[in-house]
Amino acid sequence: MHFDVQALVKTLGYFSYLAIWGIIFAESGLLIGFFLPGDSLLVAAGFAASQHLLNIWVLIIGCFICAVLGDNVGYLTGSRFGRRLFQKNDSRFFKKEYLERTQKFYLKHGKKTIVLARFVPIVRTFAPIIAGIGAMKYRTFMSYNLVGGFVWTFGVTLLGYFLGNLLPAEQVDKYLLPIIALVIVVSLLPSIIHIIQENRPSKR
Repeated sequence: MHFDVQALVKTLGYFSYLAIWGIIFAESGLLIGFFLPGDSLLVAAGFAASQHLLNIWVLIIGCFICAVLGDNVGYLTGSRFGRRLFQKNDSRFFKKEYLERTQKFYLKHGKKTIVLARFVPIVRTFAPIIAGIGAMKYRTFMSYNLVGGFVWTFGVTLLGYFLGNLLPAEQVDKYLLPIIALVIVVSLLPSIIHIIQENRPSKR
């Protein structure tokens, strides 16, 4: 499938910023946002900025703000609804399994989960909710939230931006999909490794 990010941004114009920021916010803080492509979106947006279709700093600062705000919504959701979320039935947009998997991740990594989860799909969405359920102090949560949001949005978006600058303009679309595919695979690796470890028979 040929994905022409330049054509997409040209079509949406300034609404491209709102679309990108909205997706980052939803994936960071809404239960239904776990399936959204945050990592690949940031890389693609960075590519678009390297071709002067988006302003890189407006893009990144907006993504950072929306990522932090999204995590705040997730934290408040967890602190308000708490354990009731574990009693919620599975639906198309909610899987209790994801919540339980994130809880295990949180128990293993503690407060650092808020930073590390930024780079783990699905866990990224549910980590602030678990922090809220676990009654992590808001000041502590916010500190890790700011660090994680900064490293993720600035790091991943600038990766796409610098890669775009390294390629001739006529080669950008040719290499965009393979690079995005690589980003998706790398971002999924922690989840895949975790699942393998969970299903591995324990030694007696």
